[in-house]
Amino acid sequence: MGILDRLFKSDSEGTKEESPKGLPWEMLESIEQFHNVMANSSKKPKVIFKHSTRCGISRMVLKNFEMGYTLQNGVAGFYLLDLLNNREVSNEIASKLNVSHQSPQIIILRDEQVLHTESHHGIDIHKVEELINNNL
Repeated sequence: MGILDRLFKSDSEGTKEESPKGLPWEMLESIEQFHNVMANSSKKPKVIFKHSTRCGISRMVLKNFEMGYTLQNGVAGFYLLDLLNNREVSNEIASKLNVSHQSPQIIILRDEQVLHTESHHGIDIHKVEELINNNL
């Protein structure tokens, strides 16, 4: 399999999201779970990555994000939202946080407020880590 095949192959073709050992993704799969994430953002920052499993750009941005991760486990909560299977959760996020839907998109929450949001190639793990470190 060539590099382009690995980058752009969708989950529907039998691949699975694989995270580096250090990146502690939790799947975000319900509106109730999202509300709990928001409520618990007063304890530590929460990072939501909205990902379309059929989009090559989204897959590439997610892999770059994961490869650059250097934070200690536990300093923030990391949530991966599969947009194809959980669109209603994405709609609730957009409505509740007053952010327009994008894919891929990163949203950082602290004290139930949006600290940062970015989409597509603007998603930068180093910026995310800096914001998390400054808001512990």
